[in-house]
Amino acid sequence: MIKSELSEKKKLKLVDDLQVRAEKLGFDSFGIAPATTNPKLAKQLNEALTAGWHGDMEWLKDTALRRTSPKALWPEVKSIIMLGVNYAPSENPLPLLEQKSIGNISVYARNRDYHDIIKGRLKELAGLLARYANADVKVFVDTAPVMEKPLAASAGIGWQGKHSVLVSREFGAWLFLGAIFTNIELPVSQEQKQGGSTLCGSCTKCLDICPTNAFPAPFQLDATKCLAYYNNEYKGHIPLQYRTAMGNRIYGCDDCLAICPWNKFASATKEIKLQGRKDLQTPKLAELVILDDKTFRKLFAGSPIKRLGHACFIRNVLIAIGNSADKSLLTLVEKRLDDDAPLIRAMAIWAFRALAEKSEVKQKRALFQQSETDPEVAKEWRI
Repeated sequence: MIKSELSEKKKLKLVDDLQVRAEKLGFDSFGIAPATTNPKLAKQLNEALTAGWHGDMEWLKDTALRRTSPKALWPEVKSIIMLGVNYAPSENPLPLLEQKSIGNISVYARNRDYHDIIKGRLKELAGLLARYANADVKVFVDTAPVMEKPLAASAGIGWQGKHSVLVSREFGAWLFLGAIFTNIELPVSQEQKQGGSTLCGSCTKCLDICPTNAFPAPFQLDATKCLAYYNNEYKGHIPLQYRTAMGNRIYGCDDCLAICPWNKFASATKEIKLQGRKDLQTPKLAELVILDDKTFRKLFAGSPIKRLGHACFIRNVLIAIGNSADKSLLTLVEKRLDDDAPLIRAMAIWAFRALAEKSEVKQKRALFQQSETDPEVAKEWRI
């Protein structure tokens, strides 16, 4: 497409129109960044990959080159419109960690998948830009190798905190991000004049609260020590050293976000589809552990949790049960000891050992260990 040249006056009018439309579409933050990134980002990314902090998320390594620069992803891009949607909860989620018999689901996953909500709105806004300026556009919502957080900071939406998550003056740590790439130059927004460390000051609450010390240093995250990685992305058996730390977190972990002092300026999201469903705010472990695949899919239809899959989800629930000290759940755990899925059997053993008396464990071991064909599951009886 041959784009028409717009005068600076028309560009400013276009940006104003886009911002007004973005607000009507439900976006809470709007900013424009140049199609450039800090050269240090590529170095930092490569260092993290070399250190193996990505775990088994091989897609991070496979897309590393395109991730380092917007132009590496799309050479024609000249400007990037960054948008944010507030998803702040009505209450701080941290106290839920003390309710051991319920499953703690990360705030962002308590209702509809934000990808589905935001992408359609991005396309509508991008269509307005394309029609008005005869421009090419591409939209992204965490679905491509785009460094959304640095770009959002460059667009003036916020800054990256010491936990690496974007922080906003208006919305704290609770922002979903989307991007519109375009091949026309637009006036960039006022970049945050103060960098992340300055706006965070000497505060290290997000680093200190992490139950597994997943931050090697400020602004660095080792996913292989992150609970959200294990109960969200990881498809294998949760390593023994992280199970107790998992507590009742059955999907994601909000600790480093929820503790941020900037959240005091955040108001609860107005987006109904992002407000937590009542049945997912404090779901009972006793009701979750009995879900079969069909009821799991029905309960989490339209939710990002559905992508995790039934076996991994029940694996997480069983870990939470093992941490609950609630012996009334023991009967439900027993029913999972001979489950078809090795992931479920393994964590059922771990939960059973955590709740049952030694004599009961010895009895069940004698019943199940000899017939177990999966070596990882069999190992659970020997821990």
